Amino acid sequence: MSELVLVTGGAGFIGRHLTRLLLARGYRVRILDSLIEQVHARGRPALEPEVEFLHGDVRDTDRLRVALHGVGSVVHLAAEVGVGQSMYAVDRYVSVNDHGTAVLFQQLIDRPVRRILVASSMSIYGEGLYRGVDGSLFEEVVRRPRGSAAEPWDPLDDAGRPLSPVPTPEAKRAALASVYAITKYVQERLTLTLAPAYGMEGVALRLWNVYGPGQALSNPYTGVLAIFASRLHNRQPPMIFEDGLQRRDFVHVADVADAFLLALEHPRAAGRVFNIGSGEDRTVQQVAELLAGAMGRPEIGPEITGKMRAGDIRHCIPDIALARQELGFAPRRDFVEGLAELAEWVARQEAEDRVHQARQELEARGLVA
Repeated sequence: MSELVLVTGGAGFIGRHLTRLLLARGYRVRILDSLIEQVHARGRPALEPEVEFLHGDVRDTDRLRVALHGVGSVVHLAAEVGVGQSMYAVDRYVSVNDHGTAVLFQQLIDRPVRRILVASSMSIYGEGLYRGVDGSLFEEVVRRPRGSAAEPWDPLDDAGRPLSPVPTPEAKRAALASVYAITKYVQERLTLTLAPAYGMEGVALRLWNVYGPGQALSNPYTGVLAIFASRLHNRQPPMIFEDGLQRRDFVHVADVADAFLLALEHPRAAGRVFNIGSGEDRTVQQVAELLAGAMGRPEIGPEITGKMRAGDIRHCIPDIALARQELGFAPRRDFVEGLAELAEWVARQEAEDRVHQARQELEARGLVA
């Protein structure tokens, strides 16, 4: 009989794409998902008929015990997601992400599985790796609020010279700049510490900015492309913090699903951490303009706020060489084609624009400056 895989949070964006891939690969799939309103505003999404769905919270010991019965491997996606919101919904993020992971492992102690994968985040790096004008690398860049509008957004060295972002490898030390980053790092460490202690194989995937059809368009704390798409769908300009020149890597959800499948199966994945991105970076302003064009609204330019959110980083781009070499990971989706696919999907959706509400929440707490 084929292996049964439990996907926590499997009714979410990444989980639904991964579930389809697992089924096509011959796995049996069980999903445990709490269906929170912020993500699932319209209730449970359509799932493949072969999927066994359990409605429940990963922190519910009794429900989790049922979910783990007969399971061979676990993909742990259940989490609260969003840097900005994590800075004021502290108890909620720590409870779901870290306590939830702890409850999961408490149950796995008595019923261990072959392998457990956890979705981590590029946010654990804080600022990415930088190179100075003399060629030296800067691993622990810390951003500080600008003292005046004349000061640059980009980090500088101690002599006031500009630093340039370079691809960030897994070996870079963590620099936890938000509550969300802290919780994802704890999830990583719990997985990589407890799994081998109880005869299991743990793997952590540090995901960059995931995009594609199926994202929660009405969640103002979800991926930036979904937020931009929701604004444009409602004929509003995408809202960009700072000056729009911060650089990001956007990876298609289908490539992310491929990465999880590779991490589930590859012998060399056990005990490792892998960056998962596309290997290409762009400015956030470029991305907003490309998306507006793909959605047939090139006249709607982005709104550049000139303000900084607490917990945000300036640049962080991934070095994905390790995932390529060890897992055979090869992102295949072209970004422009991916935007066209996203635009086509968004055109068939309804999306409530909650971006201003989210901004007001942050400003009321002094988290935007």
